[in-house]
Amino acid sequence: MDPLIAPDRLAESLASATPPTVLDVRWRLTGPPGRADYDAGHLPGAVFLDVDSDLASRPGPIDHPGRGGRHPLPDPVALQRVLRSAGVRGGVPVVAYDDADGSVAARAWWLLRWAGHPRVAVLDGGYREWVARSLPVTSELPAPPPGTFTVRPGGMPVVDAEQAAALARNGALLDARAQPRYRGEVEPVDPRAGHIPGARSAPFSALSDTDGRWLPPARLAELATTWGVGGGVPVAAYCGSGVTSCALVLALEVAGVTTPQAPAALYPGSWSQWCADPARPIATGAAPG
Repeated sequence: MDPLIAPDRLAESLASATPPTVLDVRWRLTGPPGRADYDAGHLPGAVFLDVDSDLASRPGPIDHPGRGGRHPLPDPVALQRVLRSAGVRGGVPVVAYDDADGSVAARAWWLLRWAGHPRVAVLDGGYREWVARSLPVTSELPAPPPGTFTVRPGGMPVVDAEQAAALARNGALLDARAQPRYRGEVEPVDPRAGHIPGARSAPFSALSDTDGRWLPPARLAELATTWGVGGGVPVAAYCGSGVTSCALVLALEVAGVTTPQAPAALYPGSWSQWCADPARPIATGAAPG
């Protein structure tokens, strides 16, 4: 299944005898919560999942490889419960959407792939593009039948802080945050500003146009080249807390730079875990450092 799906194609699938499961994951870093937007209107049959409570677990110790950072990977048992309550089944495609540039929906895409679901896509252009094409929306809350999906972690590669640092030296470690945060000029949520030494700035905002539609594969491949990705170079991505960096993992696959069998890795703890340890070095400025 292609990692991106156009609104018209999704509308056709939803009207078919075998519709996909649709997840609404609208979320913003500094709020307000996306639930109110979902209640006001969403795709027919879409189930709302919250990034903070459904697609992540509570933060743990900063040195915990899977629990550090603001959005640690969810406990597999808890994630399975959430996904089944949303009606997710192993043999049925899943489509996730947000109302911005697809970077939050990419977290759902990545997480389902990590959990072992092979057929997941992000709605290209998200909710805004769906509405712009006058496709149907509703405020009716769905009651999906219980899902049957079994979470089997490990379907997508992850790296810890030490492995991320090694990739920054010997491969390509991509920082998906906005460039002012990368340069250390501002830091709205974490205790220290800057980036992991050796990481390359690859802002997720560059992956889409002003309407939130993803760039064509050829253009994404050009961006990957500017970031030093390609030719078998090992690559991983991070951001503030492991949410929007999933968009880089998706974009590299759309571009054909990586494959579903050999995707880019994700550093789930990301900057929020890295910078919380005062012993870890940080770099500032436009250069990787």
